[in-house]
Amino acid sequence: MSANRPAAVVVLAAGEGTRMKSATPKVLHALCGRSLVGHVVAASRELSPEHLVVVVGHAREQVSAHLAETDAEVRTAVQHEQNGTGHAVRMGLEELSDSGVALDGTVIVVCGDTPLLTGETLQRLAAAHDADGNAVTVLSAEVPDATGYGRIMREDATGAVTAIVEHKDATDAQRAIREINSGVFAFDAQLLTDALGKVRTDNSQGEEYLTDVLGILREAGHRVGACVAGDHREILGINNRVQLAEARRLLNERLLERAMLSGVTVVDPATTWIDVTVTFEPDALVHPGTQLLGATHLATDAEVGPNSRLTDTTVGRGAAVSFTVADSAEIGAGASVGPYAYLRPGTRLGAKAKAGTYVEMKNATIGEGTKVPHLSYVGDATIGEQTNIGAASVFVNYDGVNKHHTTIGSHCRTGADNMLVAPVTIGDGAYTAAGSVITKDVPPGSLAVARGQQRNIEGWVARKRPGSAAARAAEAARREDEGQQ
Repeated sequence: MSANRPAAVVVLAAGEGTRMKSATPKVLHALCGRSLVGHVVAASRELSPEHLVVVVGHAREQVSAHLAETDAEVRTAVQHEQNGTGHAVRMGLEELSDSGVALDGTVIVVCGDTPLLTGETLQRLAAAHDADGNAVTVLSAEVPDATGYGRIMREDATGAVTAIVEHKDATDAQRAIREINSGVFAFDAQLLTDALGKVRTDNSQGEEYLTDVLGILREAGHRVGACVAGDHREILGINNRVQLAEARRLLNERLLERAMLSGVTVVDPATTWIDVTVTFEPDALVHPGTQLLGATHLATDAEVGPNSRLTDTTVGRGAAVSFTVADSAEIGAGASVGPYAYLRPGTRLGAKAKAGTYVEMKNATIGEGTKVPHLSYVGDATIGEQTNIGAASVFVNYDGVNKHHTTIGSHCRTGADNMLVAPVTIGDGAYTAAGSVITKDVPPGSLAVARGQQRNIEGWVARKRPGSAAARAAEAARREDEGQQ
């Protein structure tokens, strides 16, 4: 085990979070592509702890199921009754001991509602704890406004922590202190286990407070220290929707700054939103009003936006995507999408392909250089290379029970206003006439025409719509024609 690698991280995520006013457990509210507790687990994983246990309580089945999907190696411990932070940590340690784990080293305790906390800060906490030889080290922060927070009291000579004084109990002089308790701690595992057995419940809430452990250890002659977070915003906890929105903004700013420093141009960070799982290559360009979500990836020289939302979508080198919604799509190098396109799951655009204005695609593979320029739906289809699909075409893939596939070859030209009724195949180099309903396979190099013969019924408007504006216009045109003869 490395010097600063903790024996365990315990994440406290048992609370109900009533101030969120939501049927969703507080720690499962999402921002920037992860739940609150998901962010904390991800930061904790950067420490490479021997064990990671999340203490659940309220809606524990739902939270545990989410954790199993997020990180299969996370253990969960149940706090059946929310009897305080000390009790919650004790439940986490008992889960490990009941599984035969003998902890030796450092235990980090973090809160499950602090999504801005970084792995780097936790690593600094663990390193300071080891370097100073503390029994417990508090992660503290210096904040502009400490109202409501517990203040860190230190010895003048050594800087050791002597107490944490809650705001309501602090004197005016103590309230002037700006260094506050974050609720994140590093403990010596054995000393923590012993001290938790001595925590009393003779307080107004009748609960076991984790902060009482600090006093117990100090009275026993052990050193209590503090490590100051570099950015006080990292320790912000989420208790309501206002704080959730603020944390989302701060995390989004952090993610965009990281992207821009890596070579991505973000034209307007104030209107651009990305998830933590989005990746970029240098010289990608993001226009205003764009959301990049999930496992979306932008290659070099890719250009996305304005006003686009991409989820789990790959955009190839030099591709351009504007005013588009895409979900689980692959957009090839040099391809063009939009404006006002909708790429649904299973869409794969080849290099230099086009999905144009008011085009919707689903489960469709579009070959290199093929164009679907406008006003069309392409579903359950495979189209070859260098083919052009005429405007207002519909791939009729659903018979009311089953979906069927359409295959169009390379170098084809389909006319405008075509209905392609699946299952059907159009061979390489074939053409279809405008206004056709294609229900049979078209051999390579053929022209398919499937439409009724035009018939003009003279005088129909005058007979069927007498006195109408159309009838008057037709009569005026007739007289004009007669006058010119």
